[in-house]
Amino acid sequence: MGSMSFAWLAGALVALLLVVWWWRTRRDAGNAVAQEGDRIDTLIGWPPQATRVLNHPERAAFALLVRALPDYMILAQVPLSRFLNVPKRHSYADWLRRLGYQCVDFAVCDMNAQVVAVIELQPPTPRVTERARKRLARMARTLKAAKIPLQVWAEQSLPTAESVRELIVPRPPVQTLPTLPSAVAAAAAPSASAAPPAPAARNPFDDTARDSTQDEHIELLEPPPSTWFDDMDSEPVPLAKPKR
Repeated sequence: MGSMSFAWLAGALVALLLVVWWWRTRRDAGNAVAQEGDRIDTLIGWPPQATRVLNHPERAAFALLVRALPDYMILAQVPLSRFLNVPKRHSYADWLRRLGYQCVDFAVCDMNAQVVAVIELQPPTPRVTERARKRLARMARTLKAAKIPLQVWAEQSLPTAESVRELIVPRPPVQTLPTLPSAVAAAAAPSASAAPPAPAARNPFDDTARDSTQDEHIELLEPPPSTWFDDMDSEPVPLAKPKR
C-alpha cells in the first residue's frame, strides 16, 4: 500500500514539473518574440508599398455617387468611430475593438461633413461569408440606433443615378390645394345669369383713338434779322452839308 502511494505521488510530481516546464517555455518564447519585434525596424521589417484604396466595383460605385449627388461629399472607407460618438461610461477601447474600427464603404455627407447616409457594397451571395453577414448586421443595428440610413448595394447590379437621388435625397411631396365642396364650388363659379363685368376705366392719357387731323398747327417762322451789331460792320456815312 505504501509503495502504491509513493508511485502515485511521484507521478503527480513529474506531471507538475512538466506543466511548469511547458509554461516557462511558452513564456520565454513569447518574450523572445516580443523582444525580436522590438528590435526589428519598422521600414526594414515591413517595407511599405502603395496600393489602391478602392477596388473596381468600389470605384464604379464611387463614380455613380459623385455623378448622382454633386452637392454632397462622398467619403470612402470611413471608420465608424470617425462619425459616431458613444458614451464614455464604459471602456471606449472595448467599443473600438468590437465595432469602432469597422469601416463603411461609402459615407454620403452634406457640405457640413454631416453623414446623411451610408452605402455598403455586397459581393454575390456565394462569396458572402458568415462573418461578413454578422458584421453587416451589427453595423446595421448601430447605424439604425444613430438614425443614419443604410443602403446595401449588390456589386454586380448598381442602381441608376436617378434611383440614387430618389433613395438618398427624396423629393418633397407636391402640395395640392384641398378640393372645395360642391356647394362652395358652385357658389364660387360664375353664374350664367350674372351681370356682365363692368368695363375697364379709360386711361385719360391714352390717345390712340384721337383724330390728329383736327389738331391746330402753329407755323414756325424764321426770326427777323437783327441790326443790333450792324454799326460795327457798316461803312462810314458822310456828313450832310448844313443848310443855308
